[in-house]
Amino acid sequence: MVDHSRSPRNCRRLTGANRSAEGFNPLCGDRLRLYLRVSDGVIEDASFEGSGCAISTASASLMTEALKGKTEAQAQALFSGFHALVTGSGAAQAGAPLGKLAVLGGVREFPARVKCATLAWHAMLAALQGSAQPVSTE
Repeated sequence: MVDHSRSPRNCRRLTGANRSAEGFNPLCGDRLRLYLRVSDGVIEDASFEGSGCAISTASASLMTEALKGKTEAQAQALFSGFHALVTGSGAAQAGAPLGKLAVLGGVREFPARVKCATLAWHAMLAALQGSAQPVSTE
């Protein structure tokens, strides 16, 4: 996780993005814009830009790596599994293996930081749904 916070992957404006969403975490001050390029229901590429704490940045970096090549339905299942992992609200879904994302599971021990870890994920859902309103963790 430290590597992804210090050297985030996919931290750039995505040329050719056809979906995007803005997210803001007022508690920590994290702010990001997520970009997706979706074709025939498959996420071909994903990136983000913005500023945030180490957890927010690492989560966005790991998420954008995990989303590439996933269908929209797989991305939503990944969201559900990740959300369950970091909130402690249940086991990760069997249909959505978390891989490297599991490293963020320890965040559930710090409830105030769960919002940092899930910010990019809520932005991803908003982008897939075509929402023009910025998402907030509040």
